[in-house]
Amino acid sequence: MWIVFGVFLACLSILLGVLLANSPGNPEPFLDESGKPLAGSLSEKTFVTIQGAKQGLFIRGRDATNPVLLYVHGGMPEYFLARNYPTRLEDDFTVVWWEQRGSGLSYRADLPPETINLEQFIRDTIEVTNYLRARFGKEKIYLLGHSGGSFIALQAAARAPELYFAYLGVAQMVDQLQSEKMAYDYMLQAFRTAGNRKMARKLEAAPVSLPGGIPDAYLALRDAAMHSLGIGTTRAMKSVITGVFFASLACRAYTLPEKINLWRAKAKSGVSSLWKEIIATDLAQKVPGLDLPVYFFSGIYDYTVSYALAKGYLEKLQAPIKGFYTFHQSAHSPMFEEPEKMRHILREDVLEGTNNLADAH
Repeated sequence: MWIVFGVFLACLSILLGVLLANSPGNPEPFLDESGKPLAGSLSEKTFVTIQGAKQGLFIRGRDATNPVLLYVHGGMPEYFLARNYPTRLEDDFTVVWWEQRGSGLSYRADLPPETINLEQFIRDTIEVTNYLRARFGKEKIYLLGHSGGSFIALQAAARAPELYFAYLGVAQMVDQLQSEKMAYDYMLQAFRTAGNRKMARKLEAAPVSLPGGIPDAYLALRDAAMHSLGIGTTRAMKSVITGVFFASLACRAYTLPEKINLWRAKAKSGVSSLWKEIIATDLAQKVPGLDLPVYFFSGIYDYTVSYALAKGYLEKLQAPIKGFYTFHQSAHSPMFEEPEKMRHILREDVLEGTNNLADAH
């Protein structure tokens, strides 16, 4: 027994050593051809007090004079995924990966729970925007919301359209209760067709319905079921553990305590810290129009947030310029799954204020 215990401690020490060695806590700089930091580039982790709460940002760009893009994440910060899925957004923008109040770099165990609400997140988004405008000397910036982040960012853009050149919704939320019902129906049929009776029975025991809502038992199955069918984070990612958890541990831009806080925050918030507000809201009714250009990017295999609902919403949305872009090889994360197509659209349409590459109506 003592031998086994000793081996366990030795393995634990090795694992801890590896984690510490891979957690220096600084984002990697951009380098020129000689291996020196690229002149004019920016790669930093910084903390700013926003509406009374210290919040963390990763800010990266190959040219700090480029337009600023504020990235509003969903239920989990996604900066660490860019290591395995390079977006190259930093070639054309100064990208700000903001880790919102209560998540990732911004996690605090003593954060007052009453400050975790939609109105607070909208005010935070606008204050972060104004901090970036002042810091980089920009009249306006670009605002991107992904998944649950699109629920916040779209409403911030509706409130203060004068601050943004355009709003970009990636896996745009609309009516998430309806989306979950559509995902449930799709998965139940898929598992039945595949002969996976075990998973089908589990879903049958936790039905999602519009009048009945979303059972906790379904949410416990949701991630594993979606990823096994290729309709989760990415089309190819089959496991949150290997695809997300291990990726977060390997990211050198976080210290080890910050990596622990990533998952403390996720455990505390569940699907989203705003989940009750999200599933009670239909954005198509709440925000029927925006006074700025609007672009939606959706993976055709996305059932985490419904592709069909996002497409239907943009068709009806009133906006001076709008474009919907289908990513045919993607599930929930087109910017990670088809980055070259994403960059092409950003360069040719978004930065030019046009919609020439958008899907035909």
